[in-house]
Amino acid sequence: MPNFCAAPNCTRKSTQSDLAFFRFPRDPARCQRWVENCRRVDLEDKTPDQLNKHYRLCAEHFETSMICRSSPYRTVLRDNAVPTIFDLTSHLNNPHSRHRKRIKELSEEEIRTLKQQKIDETFEQEKTNSESKNDVQNPASEEGQGEPIDDELPLTQEERENKDYLKSLFEILILMGKQNISLDGHNADELPEGIFTPDNFQALLEFRINSGDEVLRKQFETTAVNLAYCSKTQQKQMLEICENCVREEMLREVRDSQFFSIVTDEVVDLAGEEHLPILVRFVDDAHNLREEFVGFLPYEADPEILAVKFHTTITEKWGLNMEYCRGQAYVLSSGFASKMKTVATRILEKYPQAIYTLSSSCALNLWLAKSVPILGISVALGTMEETCLFFLQSPQMSAGLDNTLSALFHNNEEKGNLLKEFARSHWTGRHNSFEIVVDLLQALVLCLDSINDASVAWNSSLVGQASILSMALANFDFVVTVVIIKNVLSFTRAFGKNLQGQTSDVFFAASSLTAVLHSLNEVMENIEVYHEFWFEEATNLASKLDIPIKLPGKYCRAQQGNVDSEITPENYYKEALSIPTVEHIIQELKDIFSEQHLKALKCLSLVPSVMGQLKFNTSEEHHADMYKNDLTNPDTLSAELHCWRIKWKHRGKDIELPTTIYETLHLPDIKFFPNVYSLLKVLCILPIMKVENEKFEIGRRRLKAYLKNTVTEQRSNNLALLNINFDIKHDLDLMVDTYMKFYPEKVEFQEGFLPSHNSEEVQET
Repeated sequence: MPNFCAAPNCTRKSTQSDLAFFRFPRDPARCQRWVENCRRVDLEDKTPDQLNKHYRLCAEHFETSMICRSSPYRTVLRDNAVPTIFDLTSHLNNPHSRHRKRIKELSEEEIRTLKQQKIDETFEQEKTNSESKNDVQNPASEEGQGEPIDDELPLTQEERENKDYLKSLFEILILMGKQNISLDGHNADELPEGIFTPDNFQALLEFRINSGDEVLRKQFETTAVNLAYCSKTQQKQMLEICENCVREEMLREVRDSQFFSIVTDEVVDLAGEEHLPILVRFVDDAHNLREEFVGFLPYEADPEILAVKFHTTITEKWGLNMEYCRGQAYVLSSGFASKMKTVATRILEKYPQAIYTLSSSCALNLWLAKSVPILGISVALGTMEETCLFFLQSPQMSAGLDNTLSALFHNNEEKGNLLKEFARSHWTGRHNSFEIVVDLLQALVLCLDSINDASVAWNSSLVGQASILSMALANFDFVVTVVIIKNVLSFTRAFGKNLQGQTSDVFFAASSLTAVLHSLNEVMENIEVYHEFWFEEATNLASKLDIPIKLPGKYCRAQQGNVDSEITPENYYKEALSIPTVEHIIQELKDIFSEQHLKALKCLSLVPSVMGQLKFNTSEEHHADMYKNDLTNPDTLSAELHCWRIKWKHRGKDIELPTTIYETLHLPDIKFFPNVYSLLKVLCILPIMKVENEKFEIGRRRLKAYLKNTVTEQRSNNLALLNINFDIKHDLDLMVDTYMKFYPEKVEFQEGFLPSHNSEEVQET
């Protein structure tokens, strides 16, 4: 949605101008100055909050000295900036024009007062300029203190050529990022001595030169063809500029929406280094919940160091204000879960409203299983994932599994068909994934064994994988682990499924947590009885597969053969698996569904369909206290909620109740309920709420696609951001200006390239 300038006789809007647009300040005294200078009658009765939210002035109405930069990518105003440049007369030349911005006529006394204010401001500005004349550098900061933008001098011919040259380089880098083309080509270390092969970046440069790019041709016409045109260092510097500019463009929308949540995904390997992918959730100007990928954070083994770097990157490097963070969620494998919980705890200590929640992209049972600090469960999860992917990689193997299931379930076709349907999908991400693996286990092992023994000539690699997976599945430690974790998580399966259901399901699930915890505590009190049933189920399943029931080999080796005769497999798994798993899951549920989190979910009664199911007997005031400071006008909340209930209780018979936050936010009259609107926007961004419109959840899907389609050695955090966010607009002029500001020594480009030579010997850049 474009921003329109509120100044009289100004028709600029943000989508048709490169100028910056600035909000009216919230400070009452300064806001009053802005309104007085605008001389618009219709703005005088509006509050500073209303003006800040709905009105903007473009940069044309401010003196150049009032504008500064808080970063190389962001234009801001000084703290004391007041607009002084206005056109108050041009509308008089056209008496038939319909002038919507009514200009206030001033008395002679008011005119004299304004003139004196202008003289005083000019004097103060000149005094300030003279005092800061000798300051060579004035670093920018988030509070708006920054370096004034000097009037641009005309560019020389050489400077224009250099800028055009840089634009060409940036265009190539952006193209490579969007098309996911690695900068590197062949590995030079593996090439025979004396042979030079250009990397992908240089190959594209040569293609542009041969296609008639005169700017590039002029720069490189004296450079030997067997030399790199652009050094790796310069490529890296330019890529960082591209990444920062694209991210800044995206985060500008996040800042405009004010509130946001942070979500991380599984740790990934980028060229041999572990990184955390970070996504941001926010509601944009069109009231759509979006989840966008914003970059990678290098992973640290020490959780305390990771927490510091996590906070520093988000606040200082990316410029987000964590005071506006309302949710945080981490989707991680078992080995990293406890460390990210430390990060969440440290964030909560600084920002209590950044609620620690489940992520809508991960089933609760899977998240709970990943969080259990038991190696056997982590290994079992990895085996399940590898098995699932193995059968999904070719139709032939899926067909083989279907045939095996048909033979095993010939007396129960309904269950056999259901398992076939599960087997053809990514079943390890489902709420009932542990039930599925237990039901599929016999068929999986038989099918894998048939691949090893088949007369059909399978690929040797596939045969090897099948053999390894068969041994991993036909292991009693795996069998007992999946059976026990299946039974423990059976108490949370329905609860977790509701959390990813409709808005009403999420609301009522919040009320059922007490019952879930009660059931798990009862299991804990009677663990001897429950474990006996679980272990019996595991031994029966193992017997079907002729798997010997024994203690884990790792445990026996650690005891060096001196295993206590009283330690039976049943007792061992009760102490090592059942008891710690139940205890951990009870504690995790308490931690992630804190009192503050449950209060937030209770506010979902604002959604009309939930309100209707409660017969309009709701009490959001009590639960909304935690968001009191986020409301537009908290003093009127009670009265507004009463009107909101009456509106839907006495609606017309042909009007259906909106069932989701998305539908409610898109109601045409939602702005007449500003507090309800503010509350719904905050609730919407909590990571536990699913993104209701799929086209706005592309960040995670694009991230998965990038990781799947790019080999580990060629992954780049810079290029990844350009590839995943290929539809974000980019400003080449801004990139060039930023690069020249950061690296002024690179302006003399010819010094950065190697001279031409005619020998066949390959020189290193």
